[in-house]
Amino acid sequence: MSVPFNDLPRQRILSVDAFRGLTFVLMLYVNFLAGARGVPAWLLHADGAFDGMGLADIVFPGFLFAVGMSIPFGVHSRIARGDGPGRVFGHSAWRALALIVMGVFMVNAESGYSEQAMRMPIAAWSLAFYAAVLLVWGVYRFDSALLNGCLRGAGVLLLAGLALLWRGQDGAMMTPQWWGILGLIGWAYLAAALLYQLARGRLAPLLGAMGAGVALFMAAANTGTGSALSGHAIHSVIVLAGLVCALLFFDGKHGVARRLRQAGGLAALLALAGWVLHHWYPVSKIGATPPWALYCGALCVAVFALLYWLVEVQAARRWTVLVEPAATSPLITYLLPFAIGAVISLAGAQFRPALVEGNAALLAGAVFTATIVLVVARLNLHNCKLKI
Repeated sequence: MSVPFNDLPRQRILSVDAFRGLTFVLMLYVNFLAGARGVPAWLLHADGAFDGMGLADIVFPGFLFAVGMSIPFGVHSRIARGDGPGRVFGHSAWRALALIVMGVFMVNAESGYSEQAMRMPIAAWSLAFYAAVLLVWGVYRFDSALLNGCLRGAGVLLLAGLALLWRGQDGAMMTPQWWGILGLIGWAYLAAALLYQLARGRLAPLLGAMGAGVALFMAAANTGTGSALSGHAIHSVIVLAGLVCALLFFDGKHGVARRLRQAGGLAALLALAGWVLHHWYPVSKIGATPPWALYCGALCVAVFALLYWLVEVQAARRWTVLVEPAATSPLITYLLPFAIGAVISLAGAQFRPALVEGNAALLAGAVFTATIVLVVARLNLHNCKLKI
């Protein structure tokens, strides 16, 4: 029987949920502002040629960091059930595949398509995709196992049909134009989950893997080859930062002071490495550069340390109810605005210009964010969730 690598708690940890929930709530807000005019530039994505980042450029690293924090708990849970290394990694691979598939479909709904060749609006195609996602990965438990299996099978067939139906210019078939946000998370998650198992939960090899990811980027930048792989490596560095942070806080029975000191040391190390590398490479989310990843990793560690102190030490927990829906249903929270956008597009409607400009856009973004969170909370009550 396999033995868990680390001494981790079995119950859900509220501070980890709070970090995940805050990240997804922030995502909702900055995504709404993405097309707005007259809003502060620091709220938006930085231009690809600019050496720096806005608030929106920190959201994706927050996703990756949160994914990394969940890895040791997920592996620990599978091992505690009696799963061997093959089954544990197989479960991780299945989860990664789900994210990659979703990412590729969403990318192909954004660009490269020809509605004339498809003979249907891309918004309708997108809504059919979201329906397929609910069928394949939805959390539903009917009394009949046959019915459950048939619904999932129908979802798989619908995905296959949509892939065959998609057409680009000159009849081109659907391809991974790029992996999409979910796909990039899937690849980084897969790499970090494998490294965690190979390292058997030991910190030194995991920190070494982070260094290796940065070295791979530097080698690719110097040779001009392997840029796609180097991007995955940098994303994996952020996932590993979250994984290491989780182990520093929750592996063993250490006191609060030691945990916070260790987190401070990790944040300082990441920030220092980012500062050194910033002499050679810009801070760029689009370029997936080491300074961007390391600075964001340091920021995520610091933010989580603050949340840990507030939630776990000071027991300031009431406020977490505001982000709890997004924390417990992150995929629904991520996908729902896109599904709503497809409905709006199919209906031929659009936001009033006054709602996407200046202070009105800031307020509308806050209302939109709160509305999505409330809808997700309502869906949670009816067990309408996605599980991969």
